[in-house]
Amino acid sequence: MSMPVPSPAMLSALPAFLSYFVTGAALLFAFLLIYVVLTPHSEIRLISEGNVAAAVSLAGAMTGFVLPIANVIAHSDSLTDLIAWGAVAGVIQLLLYVVVRMAFPRLSDSIVQGKVAPALFLAASSFVVGVLNAACMTY
Repeated sequence: MSMPVPSPAMLSALPAFLSYFVTGAALLFAFLLIYVVLTPHSEIRLISEGNVAAAVSLAGAMTGFVLPIANVIAHSDSLTDLIAWGAVAGVIQLLLYVVVRMAFPRLSDSIVQGKVAPALFLAASSFVVGVLNAACMTY
């Protein structure tokens, strides 16, 4: 059985794919760095210790951030658009975290204690705001 040969059109699109993929991954990495610094608990340590609540809340934040990034990649004309809208998406997700934390002042303590309900609420809020954010970035 022979391997399929990529078409010339696919090969010509490969540099754009790589540029958008690497830029999107860099934006996600930057967002995660800022997010874990903003939160008073150490998600990475908690996740490595098996804390499901920390994993759920961080997964929700990642998903809520990457949804608008994916939408912008699908509809943008340039990497500059992706970077600018990525910054907007990050700020909105960080603001959401601040709002949820104000509504639930013991949120961080609950996550550290492994309470999944508050973490799931934060994750769902991040997802919902990410979907709304992505829809608003369709231009």
